[in-house]
Amino acid sequence: MTVSIVDFRPDHFAAWAHLNQAWLAEGGFVVEAKDRRAIDDPDGVFLAAGGRIFIAERDGQAVGCCALMPIEGGFEVSKMTVTPAARGLGLARRLLHACEAAAREAGAARLYLETNSALRPAIALYESFGFAHLPPRPTPYARADVFMERRL
Repeated sequence: MTVSIVDFRPDHFAAWAHLNQAWLAEGGFVVEAKDRRAIDDPDGVFLAAGGRIFIAERDGQAVGCCALMPIEGGFEVSKMTVTPAARGLGLARRLLHACEAAAREAGAARLYLETNSALRPAIALYESFGFAHLPPRPTPYARADVFMERRL
């Protein structure tokens, strides 16, 4: 089994859409307007804005993803998921490491993310990676009730 973290390529588009729609459905969440834009136009939402998208591949198949979107002072970690069949391989942590390395390379001072309190394994991962909880703040996501930041 070969596992790698690679930059998003045009041939990843269908997998990107599937991965993101799947985690939203698995969590019982609706696809919100901001999700729809990110799923339908990853180049415009992330890459053209100076962000990055990382894809976790197992034997050449996309099994996870995570994006970085520029924000004031750093990047927002967004659209992080790993398929159920590929969980337990450390891919989410490897995706976070790729995000951190890219943010540091860009001179960012922080990583920020928003998630939902029902996603306990994700929150535990973020905490173990050094993310700290922040007070609630305005967000375009109805589902977001956990806000976290990691200073770099």
